[in-house]
Amino acid sequence: MLTCRQFLQELNDYLDAKVNMELKRRIESHISDCQECFGVVDTIRMTIQLYQRVEPQPLPEGVRTRLLKALEEKVAQRKQVQTQRIPGLWF
Repeated sequence: MLTCRQFLQELNDYLDAKVNMELKRRIESHISDCQECFGVVDTIRMTIQLYQRVEPQPLPEGVRTRLLKALEEKVAQRKQVQTQRIPGLWF
């Protein structure tokens, strides 16, 4: 039997149908017994279906530029943190 944590770790692959049959069976067994995890799957499936029916909309003026800038800053912060780590330590 899967725990909720294990279920959440496999959720993306399950929704993308990328899990083997044994894991799929274990996940489906878990969500049939766990109302909270069933709710997670059901909500995500409905969200995916909703977004698949909606036509893409262009971003408002300036949003793309601000978004790219924010992403670039985040990547730069991660690189800075990685270079500050002590070599040889795993964290």
